[in-house]
Amino acid sequence: MWPRVNGLRSMELGTPGRIRAELNALALSGRKTATTGLLAEYAEEAEGLEYPGERLALLDDDGRAVAVIEITGVEVKPFAEVTWEHARAEGEGDASLAEWRAGHLGYWEQLGTPVEEHTPLVCLAFRLVGAS
Repeated sequence: MWPRVNGLRSMELGTPGRIRAELNALALSGRKTATTGLLAEYAEEAEGLEYPGERLALLDDDGRAVAVIEITGVEVKPFAEVTWEHARAEGEGDASLAEWRAGHLGYWEQLGTPVEEHTPLVCLAFRLVGAS
């Protein structure tokens, strides 16, 4: 199960270190309003999907809440069906859907989880409620 902080389920963006710090900074600035995860991770962690209106603690590398976010949308879809609108909302500076796809494929491959066109993903949209 994912950690609970202040009574909220938590979200950790990216992997610990530089990537998480950068993604958290984007979320705190309001530029990042979406994220994408592997559906398989929910089963591994025995977690249910987030739902619109749910508030989550956004965590840093030390498990401390840096913000509270509210889920505004949840979609489960194959990798091949992720839209440019969603990819752009991730706020990571990708110039195109092809660039987003290449970056995410490389990221998951580095983690030892190759993703294919049909791999189910969870596309979350969120808004920043407040910084901690």
